[in-house]
Parts: sequence; C-alpha cells; structure tokens
Amino acid sequence: MFETDAPLHLPEEVVGDAYTSSFGWETLTALVDVGSRMAGQTGERRGAEVVRDAFAEAGLSDPRIESFDVPGWWRGSSSLSVHEPHERHHEGQQDVLALPGSPAGEATGRVVDVGAGTYDDFAAHADALDGAIALASSRTPEESDRWIHRMEKYVSAADHGAAAFVFRNHVDGAVPPTGEVGYHQRPGPIPAVGVSKEVGTRLARYAERGAEATVAVDCRNEPTQSRNVVAEVGPETAEEVLVTAHVDAHDIADGANDNGAGSALVAEVGRLLAHDAVDLDTRVRLVTFGAEEIGLWGAYHTAETSDLDAIRGVINLDGACSSRSLRVGTNGFEALGELFAGVTDDLDAPLSTGDTIAPHGDQWAFVQEGVPAAMVSTTSESSGRGWGHTHADTLDKLDSRDFRAVAIQVAEGVLRLANGVVEPTHRSRAEMRDRIDEGYVQELKQGGRWPYGEDRTQTE
Repeated sequence: MFETDAPLHLPEEVVGDAYTSSFGWETLTALVDVGSRMAGQTGERRGAEVVRDAFAEAGLSDPRIESFDVPGWWRGSSSLSVHEPHERHHEGQQDVLALPGSPAGEATGRVVDVGAGTYDDFAAHADALDGAIALASSRTPEESDRWIHRMEKYVSAADHGAAAFVFRNHVDGAVPPTGEVGYHQRPGPIPAVGVSKEVGTRLARYAERGAEATVAVDCRNEPTQSRNVVAEVGPETAEEVLVTAHVDAHDIADGANDNGAGSALVAEVGRLLAHDAVDLDTRVRLVTFGAEEIGLWGAYHTAETSDLDAIRGVINLDGACSSRSLRVGTNGFEALGELFAGVTDDLDAPLSTGDTIAPHGDQWAFVQEGVPAAMVSTTSESSGRGWGHTHADTLDKLDSRDFRAVAIQVAEGVLRLANGVVEPTHRSRAEMRDRIDEGYVQELKQGGRWPYGEDRTQTE
C-alpha cells in the first residue's frame, strides 16, 4: 500500500475511495463477461455500451458512442495438415488459429523454418521460400535493438514468395497466438495462422527433414463499423488532456489485460476526477477506442476529428494491470516521463520508462502528428506478450489490488498534467519523422504504415 502522507494532488478522500470502491473492477468484469469483443462485431458494440454506461455511472459529462467504418474480419475454421515426414492434422483452436487480416485460402508446400523471422533470417532462406510455407517464431532475438512485429514477418514471407505463413508461439503452454497481419491493407496476400509452441517446435523439427504441409483458412473480410466511447470531466477549456484505452479484443479470449483493464481504468480515472473534491484546471476527455487490434482505427478517427493543437497530452493505457509497477513509454516527450516519475516518487512506487518512439498502441496516432502522448502499461515477469493475444488472457490473471493501485497512479498523473505541473511541448510532423529509429522506419514502410510520404528526408 502507498504511504498515506505522500504529497498528492488527489484529496485523501478520493484516494480512500479508490482503495475501497469496486466500481472499476466491476466494470472490468462486465467487459470480460461480454466474451468476444472483436473489432466491428457485436461483442465490441456491447463492450462499448458497457463503457458508456460506466461513464454515465461515474458522473462524466455527455457519455456517447461514435461510429466509424473499418474493414471487418470474421473467423471461420482453420487447419494445419502435415503430410511429410509424418502425418499430423491440427484443426482445434488449441493448436491452430487464423491471424486476423488473413485471406481465406489454402496452400500446400514445403515448410521452411526461418527462426525468429528477422530480415536477416528471411534473406538467408530467400532461395527456399518461393511457394513454401514460412514458419516463424514469435520470439525477438535478444541481440535485436527492437521488437520485431508479426506483421513484418508476415510481409517478409509474402515478399519472398511464400504461399502461407505460420506464426509459432515461443512461450511454453501459452497456446496459439493471434494478432493482425493486414492492418490498413486488408486482406493480406497469403493465408496466415498461429500455432502453439508445441505444434510449432514439432513442425520446425520436421522441417529439418523435409516437411510438407497444407495451411487452410476459412474467414470473411468485409466492411463494418467500429465504435469509440467518449465523455468529459472538468471545466470547459480550450485545451484538453486525453485519457485513452482500446475496448476491442481478439475474439478468442476475454481480453482482460489487453485491454479490458485499460478501458475499465479509463472509467475509474474519470470517476475519481469527477469527485467534487477534485479541482481540475483543464478539461479531461476520456476515450475508449474501437479497432485498435486491427490497425488503430479508433485512435486515428479521434486524431483526425480533433484539434490536435488543443491537446496538452495523451495518456494511453494498454496492458496496464499485470502488476502495480508502471511502465511509461514517453515517445521522446520528456515531460511525460517527468510527470510519472514525480507521481511514483511521491507514492513510493516503482517505475520504468522508455523514450523510444514506437508505432505500437493507440498513442501512435497522436505521436506521429507531434502531439505529446505516452503509452502507460505495467511490467511483469511474463515473456513477450505473456497471456496476451491467446485464449488465456482472462480475468483470473489479474488482481483487483493492482487495478486500484494503478488507478491511483494514473489519476494522480492526469490531474497533475491537467493542472499544469508539467507542460509537454508539441513537435512538428517533420521533427517526429526524423526522430524515429531506422528499425521502426523499416517496420512502418514494410507494413504500409509510414505516414510521411516516400522520403524520410523530405521537407514538410
């Protein structure tokens, strides 16, 4: 528990309420009990309604749902059949899952294991990949200077002529991983599936002996609508602070930590800031985005329909309840790191930070435009995504005590940001472009997500 004599801006009665209220945890429970909250589908709409009702119960102003168009994807059945050197057939979701954005289709070919699926790995196997089934691990090598996204591995496979892509989990017992491969270029060019580490390790062993396999994906790609949920708290001011998360989750699990917890935290932070005892100098807008998992569509919708110059800063919550130890990705906006360093120092709480400008998470839609925005998550001992993007991202992995502690830290940070304790500085698009590490430039261009035109050095 935090020290009670910490120099907080939140009044003691609000902190006490946060420690004793069940509101946030009940909101999270209601979200996971929706079941599938896949972008553009019925469950995501129901999840948005849960959040809207929570915003209303929290006393926030004008809770509302905003709809926008997205490219939808519906899962059918998938299978992986090994023909040589031993016959094995996998079709249950515990063994094989289609990756969203995959097209429907079937492909048979030799299996080529490209290891971790780095650019060098694909180059080393270039002569063998034409017409093959590319098998890549979800692991990123320790010597890599950044995380290698599954989409990069998928696009590399297609670019090298592979007929299908198999993405194998690197975590023992964590079942098949899912995750988008098409993003804003749906559907992708070749069928794609995820498999468990156990299935993938066996397939890699067979590949050493000349394996042949068939990948089959049944799915549906068609237009649909997603939804953001919006409300406000505080005075009517020209400037505003955004507190955000995404409500959608992959259809195979509850999406408890990724990202039901983030959406419930947005509602709880809004509730704490709506207390009569809280004095806000700047309006705070609370937004839960739809369609994050398939390309940040909800975040882009908000960024494109907002006065970006009027946004003091964005605090985006994603994967923020695996512990009570905050991690803040500042995207190079030092003031946001200083903000949370002050909060955690005063609360005698742990904090880790990173300043890499990373294009993963809803904050990216604002960061690319030069708006100060941070990704706020929590650290854990899990490898990679942990239980995220698998069947096992369920409520039992989380702890209500962690939820309450994180809610206090975030609410305190938002209050300080809204009241001018720090003043983050906006940057130009050109400056943001030039600050992005070459590795992420490569990823963004590889996936068709580079927002600055063809030439990194062009003037704007």
